[in-house]
Amino acid sequence: MVETGYPVSIKGVLIRDDRVLLVHNERDEWELPGGRIEPGETPEQTVAREISEESGLPVEVGGILDAWVYHIDVADKDVFIVTYGCTTASDAAPVLSHEHSRIGEFAEHEVSGLRMPEGYKRSIVAWFDRLRTPHPVR
Repeated sequence: MVETGYPVSIKGVLIRDDRVLLVHNERDEWELPGGRIEPGETPEQTVAREISEESGLPVEVGGILDAWVYHIDVADKDVFIVTYGCTTASDAAPVLSHEHSRIGEFAEHEVSGLRMPEGYKRSIVAWFDRLRTPHPVR
């Protein structure tokens, strides 16, 4: 069977206390937590489940931040990435899952120096910007 289209990965930008949650993958890159949609899930349910599985933190999922096709050089494949802004009321420390080698929370100014795809960096900047922008009263 010939595969058509791209696999889809739903990622979440979780910011709390002015720090973004990142996980470290087998390609020696930092990335946003997230993963593939399971049958019957919405993208929002996917990102909430994935962040909980990968960090132990419950999240509220906001809107879509960005979407793009990412080429993974070492695997020579393309993945369609969609990022969502997320928040949490939890003050618990994130817990490292078996899926990653490290987990960390980084200040906005630290992100630009990390080895990670530019699309993730763009999404992180966008969510920091949205969280700083006052919302109009309706």
